[in-house]
Amino acid sequence: MAAKDRREELIAAAIRVMVRDGVTKATTRAIVGEAGMPLGVFHYCFSSREELLQEVITRLTDSSVAKARDVFTAEDDDLGARITKTLLAFWEGVELSPGEHQVGYELTHYALRQAGFEELARRQYDHYLEVHQEFLLAAAESAGIRWTVPLPVLARYLNAVLDGVTLCWLADRNSEHSREVLRLTGEHLLTLAER
Repeated sequence: MAAKDRREELIAAAIRVMVRDGVTKATTRAIVGEAGMPLGVFHYCFSSREELLQEVITRLTDSSVAKARDVFTAEDDDLGARITKTLLAFWEGVELSPGEHQVGYELTHYALRQAGFEELARRQYDHYLEVHQEFLLAAAESAGIRWTVPLPVLARYLNAVLDGVTLCWLADRNSEHSREVLRLTGEHLLTLAER
């Protein structure tokens, strides 16, 4: 197996272990065991456990926004409808893969608690904010509008809403109220746009 393929399998194995057992139990040995590989392969593919965790964060984020991004690029609706459809597409991903979203939060807390891993949490949220800024910029360009709030602030607002509604849903599984929050968020975003 090529090194690139082994690397991909180790990332997938790490996600499986974390979803099933939690981040703290996703040791290097547990991950290579899940992948059916010897321990030495891990050190051949990754310079550190932190590097692997960063790859996991990036994969989970990119996976959760992929469908939302596809929905948004379909330009057959007005901006309001596209924003709502995009938020709901993201939400479907949460409901279909709750374990992956829980792992995202666990990774944040783990990184903030482990000496030397704090940078991992910062990079995780930098990546989230970058994704939200890309979405908001594409929305503005496609609709011929500008946001009345600075893009970094608006991205942080959107991230805070999505983080909050997701974490609340992981605790109470109230999909109806969660979808209503996303609808309200879409409506509010439109009030922050001008031609």
